Amino acid sequence: MSATPDLRLIVITDPQLAGTRSISDIVRAAVAAGAPAVQVRDKRATARELVSLARTLLPITSAAHALLFINDRLDVALATGADGVHLGPRDIPVSAARRIAPLPFLIGCSTDDPVRARQLERDGASYIGCGAVFGTATKDVAGERIGIDRLDEVARAVAIPVVGIGGVNEANIGSIMRTHAAGAAVVSAVMAADDPGTATRALLRQLGPG
Repeated sequence: MSATPDLRLIVITDPQLAGTRSISDIVRAAVAAGAPAVQVRDKRATARELVSLARTLLPITSAAHALLFINDRLDVALATGADGVHLGPRDIPVSAARRIAPLPFLIGCSTDDPVRARQLERDGASYIGCGAVFGTATKDVAGERIGIDRLDEVARAVAIPVVGIGGVNEANIGSIMRTHAAGAAVVSAVMAADDPGTATRALLRQLGPG
């Protein structure tokens, strides 16, 4: 694993948006199209269900040389051999997670505050997820829309990668790459797409070469 992970595009799973399609089929199409990272997110799933899904997805992402993150659940990430975890403000602190999971295990965390981002970096975070940049309907953030300027402010505050999230799609993803952010995370732009592979390639074209 390289010292700086490729986080140009993180595809976040959502079983509701997937509908009758399997998560594994959508992920397979996305990584085959070049997505460098996938995050498993399902707030309703049990730990056992998340373990089962992660074990299904890991061979798919590994074969494509893509990273696999687990949202919230450090235990699931470690138990399944995932590449990393993404922690929210209500999850285990980053400093505690880093003591349990030394490098090269990756730890992402969420904030839109530059001061908080610097503290998370000191605590051992590998990257910051910053948003909601454009607003989002896939997560309860009370209509938050921080905008490109705040994303850039957070990205300038730290040396670790910052990934913009929230309402990101093909039409606006290019503006994220005009900031100091390292990349973007998407949910519906791929998970709800009729053709996830085509959608992924379109997003990556806007991001430019890795």
